[in-house]
Amino acid sequence: MDDLVVTGGRAGGQDDPGGTTAVAAVEPAAAAPAGRAPGAPAEPGAGGIGAGGIGAVAAGATVVAAGRARAVFVVVCAAIFMSNLDLFVVNVAFPDIHRDLGGGLSALSWVLNAYAIVFAALLVPAGRLADRYGHRAGFLLGTGLFTLASAVCAASPGLETLIAGRALQAAGAAVLIPTSLALLLDATPPARRAAAVRGWAAVGGLAAALGPVVGGLLVEASWRWVFLINVPVGVLTLVAGVRVLPRLRKAAAGRLPDFVGVLALTAGIGLLALGLVESSSWGWGSARVIGALTAAVVLLAGFVARSARHPAPVVELSVLRAPGFGPAVVALLLFSVAFAAMLLSVVQYMDEAWGWSALRIGLAITPGPAMVPPVALLLAGRAVGRFGLGRVAGTGSVLFAAGVAWWALRIDLHSPYASSLLPGMLLTGIGVGLVLPTLTAGASTVLPPDRFATGSAVVNMSRQIASVLGVAILVAVVGSPGRDEVVRSFHHGWWFVAATALAAGLAAFTGLSRGPARPAAAGH
Repeated sequence: MDDLVVTGGRAGGQDDPGGTTAVAAVEPAAAAPAGRAPGAPAEPGAGGIGAGGIGAVAAGATVVAAGRARAVFVVVCAAIFMSNLDLFVVNVAFPDIHRDLGGGLSALSWVLNAYAIVFAALLVPAGRLADRYGHRAGFLLGTGLFTLASAVCAASPGLETLIAGRALQAAGAAVLIPTSLALLLDATPPARRAAAVRGWAAVGGLAAALGPVVGGLLVEASWRWVFLINVPVGVLTLVAGVRVLPRLRKAAAGRLPDFVGVLALTAGIGLLALGLVESSSWGWGSARVIGALTAAVVLLAGFVARSARHPAPVVELSVLRAPGFGPAVVALLLFSVAFAAMLLSVVQYMDEAWGWSALRIGLAITPGPAMVPPVALLLAGRAVGRFGLGRVAGTGSVLFAAGVAWWALRIDLHSPYASSLLPGMLLTGIGVGLVLPTLTAGASTVLPPDRFATGSAVVNMSRQIASVLGVAILVAVVGSPGRDEVVRSFHHGWWFVAATALAAGLAAFTGLSRGPARPAAAGH
């Protein structure tokens, strides 16, 4: 028989900074209500040992067999791999999509823009609703939507259908990604949660490493295979998910989330992304960009004000005020700006300056992302346990900045790959492996179990918005240089990336040196 592991926080410990004590919920018996505020006394009649008794764990916890916990990890990571791989392979397919479906560059760009806007806008509402109605149901719904949308994209007769399919993919991913992390945290004992998050993030890094090469190989057959490959993976994940994902008790009944707030948040993030994405074509000073960004600021400010007074807000401001959560999100946002700009810049440079093919570019990029899984799984956890979260994330940011600065100092039109681009690619890969999993774990593990999906959604939304911002600023810095100016223009872009990464390191060093966000020795 499988060993049993108990999920949830430990009273007053570092894994449970709120000092939550509540009744353990044993599957399949009825669980203690997960909606109770951290630190609140147990409700009368709750089963188990009793509130604050021996063996009490965090509200919303469950007892899961160790073997089943491993199965949960495999299922959620299969879906994460699928959704993350899709983000990287689509870029490789752009030229073939253009030749097949037509449309100008501006219209074609919405294959990416539609995904970015819908994904960023729906992450937090989807995570909040999943916290209320169940992480398992949300994960299965998100996986099903993503799989169906992939089939729509693969069969698209025109650009409009492809863009609509990409928007539907984003809606599925917005539900899938936060609930996948929430399910993983639900099924993992407190002492191993940070390690589980690092593994979850490392899967995304592996998808990033394989994405460019896989995309190049699939496009050799047809660009439609970039989307079609998701269908069998999604179907298998759904079948396995129905069998192995635990049925956790939902949050206590109460008010529905603030749907006016959902609309304000969705419209605000959508307009912000629209203004940033279109700034290069419309112009930063154009009425449309200024209008979109102004309206976004007004809507998001109204959303924050409404969340502060609504009895059931989409985002509880207490989540943002959790010790260690805010600083981790700020550092993660800055680093994500640098990461998105770095990835676009190096792809564009190899295409514009060196004239390399998509497959060759994919192979050249691979060593960097390939460093992420081993660094995240073998080094980051031990380093955090010894030096603390802030120092590890800060050091990773500095290494990332050093790799990009190497490009600015060493790359020209005729520099060899092995001595110019490759060393910087390896340094950026090590930096990503130290920073992204560490900050994601630091932001996620400070929250109570009934807010795992909401916190994960906030983290991922900030990364998505940062990615749009990083790409927009890079395009503005680099511009559209001619052959004689391409090296100098990209050097300017790389110095911007390095400076932003250093700012992320400073935020990590100063904001995360101490406190509950540091998952010391978690998983070891």
